Amino acid sequence: MTEPIPVIRTVDHGTAKLMPDIDRARAWLLTVDDAPQSYVDLDAPAHLEFEYARRLGHVLDTIAEPGRPLDVLHLGGGALTLPRYVAATRPGSRQDVVEADRALLELVVDHLPLPQGSGIALHTADARTWLESAPDDSADVLIADVFGGSRVPAHLTSLAYAREAERVLRTGGVYLANLPDGAPFAFLRSQLATFAAVFEELVLIAEPAMLRGRRFGNAVLAAAHRPFDTAALARLTASDVFPARVEHGAALGEFIGAAEPVRDEDAVPSPEPPDGAFGIG
Repeated sequence: MTEPIPVIRTVDHGTAKLMPDIDRARAWLLTVDDAPQSYVDLDAPAHLEFEYARRLGHVLDTIAEPGRPLDVLHLGGGALTLPRYVAATRPGSRQDVVEADRALLELVVDHLPLPQGSGIALHTADARTWLESAPDDSADVLIADVFGGSRVPAHLTSLAYAREAERVLRTGGVYLANLPDGAPFAFLRSQLATFAAVFEELVLIAEPAMLRGRRFGNAVLAAAHRPFDTAALARLTASDVFPARVEHGAALGEFIGAAEPVRDEDAVPSPEPPDGAFGIG
């Protein structure tokens, strides 16, 4: 049997590489300009390799009864890891994926094809532009996992953007985001303050060492107008290979501190990660 070989292609926003995982027969790591973006196992789409992806998966697993289809809007496509996960765990879901890099989407679909009848529709557009044109009350879940290189773009961090997200979500809908940062957490605190100004309930999931300022990493933000099942989330995240903490309520308010919501004119991208900050988790 022929061993899979890496695929390297110039895409719209850098150089993309698909690297085969020698330990899993049809699993691939996607990098863009050497920054890890996605991991996909075509034989096991419910397998989430990256730590932050597993934490997003835990929230997705707890916001509705198991197997119930959801309407999901993904801002940021990568190798379509989370859309594949939702299609596998919640068959019949309707999903829209918005990715600015057309050549990257073409690479992924060519080499990591979606299963027939997945319910996943792909769109090439700027994430905020698409969001601003999306209908009111049209999504059960909005997942923001958008990176320009290794940074979240500034125009996806503001109060105006958060209000657009809230408008598109249905009653009881959930906003999820992958937010990278490190001590002193100016970016992460500002994002929490921004979404706290729009949504009644916030949860932050992150590795304890990150929250103690010992390492740069990814935190998962979940926001909604209804409470989250924090006990279930705590059990799921604690059982991971790299356990995480679930922060909410007063403790999260203390973490936000004096941070203020971000206006469009003051928005900045997430900080540049230090060398070696990210790898497969």
